[in-house]
Amino acid sequence: MNDDRIERDSSLVDTAWFAAHKDDPDVCLIEVAGLRPDDVEAYKAGHVPGAHSWKWQQMLWDTHKRDFPSPEDFARRMGKAGIGNDTTVVFYGEGLQFGIYAWWVFRYCGHDKVRVLDGARTRWAAEGRALAKEVPPPRPAAQYRPTARVERMRILRDEVLSSLGAPGVLILDGRSPEEYRGERVGGPGGPDVGAIRYGRIPGAQHLYFEDMLNADKTFKSKPELSRLMQSRGVSNARNIIVYCRLSHRATVLYFALTQLLGLDNVRTYDGSWTEWGNLVGAPVER
Repeated sequence: MNDDRIERDSSLVDTAWFAAHKDDPDVCLIEVAGLRPDDVEAYKAGHVPGAHSWKWQQMLWDTHKRDFPSPEDFARRMGKAGIGNDTTVVFYGEGLQFGIYAWWVFRYCGHDKVRVLDGARTRWAAEGRALAKEVPPPRPAAQYRPTARVERMRILRDEVLSSLGAPGVLILDGRSPEEYRGERVGGPGGPDVGAIRYGRIPGAQHLYFEDMLNADKTFKSKPELSRLMQSRGVSNARNIIVYCRLSHRATVLYFALTQLLGLDNVRTYDGSWTEWGNLVGAPVER
């Protein structure tokens, strides 16, 4: 693994790091299943040894409204899952973006000791490391102290609306080229559903999340990421908003910008296109 990638921030850990820490009782590895029903089956077919399986919506969203768990609800869920405030949680996803989305939600909910396994299952298997079918036993229940949300990580629709056309704002769209061009509202290969209107937020620059990754699903090097971001107008002088369809892919942009490139002026619009594309009167560009 490139030194200029992994040494930049401890939020990104490689397969060797996890292999060395997999038996640490204060480390919890979690595979997050994505939108497709067979994503859970992928875990059953073979996962990184010791990984627990979570369904993203069940564990990371409020049970009734489109929001994240309250601090009290988050604390209850974590305690039941055997996670304490000092537990280091390592995520990877099926697909990759769902693990990074879980990292983002944990950080937003105030849990600092959270990491992403670089390359997820793809890199692990490519290195010839064994996959497991055995489900690890549940972790013992833990005490978790409710923690305040980190609101600076998030931006809501009204503020996005008021930011349109502002010279100091850069909006990045992490969806596929087809979605960005207004040809689809769902990603290629899946159902074309999720919003009434096709298109993008006016003025948004396109940065497909896959373009930041190598073939083995690890992040590209810092120089490569820097060049890619600069080509879209990214700079420390601009306030950056990232979005996609449900914000999973947007969090990959957020992670690269904040954790790997060191920017602190980035926020995720988690309503993303499933909200914007259904808003009455919201401007749409194609």
